[in-house]
Amino acid sequence: MPETDIEKFVNAPGRDEQVKEVRAKIDKLGVEYIYLQFVSVTGKIMGKGIPADHWESIAKKGFQLVYGATVNLFTNRHGDYLGYGPEAAELVGIPEPETMMQLPWEPKIARFYCTLFRNREEPEDPGAFLTADCRGNLRRLHDEFQNKHGLQLRMGTEPEMMWLKRGEDGKPAGGFSKPFCYHIDQFESLRPVYMKVIEYARKMGLDMIQGDHEDAPGQLELNWMFDDVLKNADRLTTYRQICAQVAREFNLIACFMSKPFMGVSASGCHHNLSLWKGGEKSFSRVGNDPNNLPGMKDNYMYTVGGENTFMPDSDNPRMPGKVGLMAIGGIVKHLRALTAVGSSTVNSYRRLWDTGFWAPVFADWGFQNRTTGLRVSAPGRFEYRSVDSMVNPYLMGSVILAAVKDGIENNLDPGEPEERNIYEAIKAGKDVRKLPMSLGEALEALANDEIIQGGMPGEMYRLYHEYKTDEWERFMHSVSDWDQEEYIDCLP
Repeated sequence: MPETDIEKFVNAPGRDEQVKEVRAKIDKLGVEYIYLQFVSVTGKIMGKGIPADHWESIAKKGFQLVYGATVNLFTNRHGDYLGYGPEAAELVGIPEPETMMQLPWEPKIARFYCTLFRNREEPEDPGAFLTADCRGNLRRLHDEFQNKHGLQLRMGTEPEMMWLKRGEDGKPAGGFSKPFCYHIDQFESLRPVYMKVIEYARKMGLDMIQGDHEDAPGQLELNWMFDDVLKNADRLTTYRQICAQVAREFNLIACFMSKPFMGVSASGCHHNLSLWKGGEKSFSRVGNDPNNLPGMKDNYMYTVGGENTFMPDSDNPRMPGKVGLMAIGGIVKHLRALTAVGSSTVNSYRRLWDTGFWAPVFADWGFQNRTTGLRVSAPGRFEYRSVDSMVNPYLMGSVILAAVKDGIENNLDPGEPEERNIYEAIKAGKDVRKLPMSLGEALEALANDEIIQGGMPGEMYRLYHEYKTDEWERFMHSVSDWDQEEYIDCLP
């Protein structure tokens, strides 16, 4: 019998040495407990905890958890479990030794990212990679893309979020600071909070580079160095965990909801992307002692150097090279379907309807043009803008790969860049496709785009479509305060 995927993963060359290295680090750091985590279809962090005494056993055999955990183990509006019923088998999660990281706020605990597999006893594809694992899917899709095209997708994200005051009832009581964009005084008011975030982030391998106060109450954006698309998604997930912990310490709410307030800017999560040939791994100590790291060295490695294929190859310093233009062509072609992943909730579309705050609503591209869905933000990189703070970065990376792949393989022409304000261009007669303006419309666009569905392989598209369709139906099935205020006295 050939080895299953799970057997190949566990028996991979060098893994036994990594498992032993983790044991040595556990003993040296005094780690007593382990979080084994994976990411659900909506970006939630799921998993189990085990005593560190059982590390070697769990590294080989993994842990089991119901398949429905990949869909948050939630029920739909009819009371049925989303994605998988109670009769479904249990997945197997295998920890990745290289991702071991001591929690800086609780040194007795370490976390691991895990790869998910079908159960070993399944009648069909036993021990195969689980396609409900969005993180595992991204790794495999990116490996296939690199093997076929010799190009690595590097990503940097801009995770806006809001720090909200917590009322006596535990509910939000407004933003901690005033909605003044780039004001150092408002940034300073949140200094104890963001400095604690940065302290934890650097301990956990995030090479922090800049930050600022944005233009909503309590809204901050803190950035770290870009990297391989999977490593960046892991760091965004880690950043969210850090913010949640800091919020507990300061009795605040770390809000990643895109649009908690109307009349001020929403929280976006722009994705800056580029395609590279070559490069090498470089260690970034980010304030840690290289001889006494609180995690495995891989957490501190960043891919640097190589050839950036998005760089201009003409006399126009703003115009991307041929590979870049084809990538733009693919993304612009599929922007409507991509929006179903980048703007993934009912609330996401409040961002698009609250005009005047630079949220993209048109499927076009340009130079430094914030009215389009994609802009060339600097030579050598593009900013994908139709994405907000609630995004699952693993799904987003996978579907962007699908769009870019289509652009390259079919030599798609993005057309001329739009340098005008898109609204002025439309008034002048330009025919521009609008992005979906509701979750329902976005899901319909995704249902009609097989290329982007290709970035959600196996069961992933079914699960995402089922989960998000139920979300849309529950919204349409509800009565809001607006309904009552608007219609309670409508007649006679």
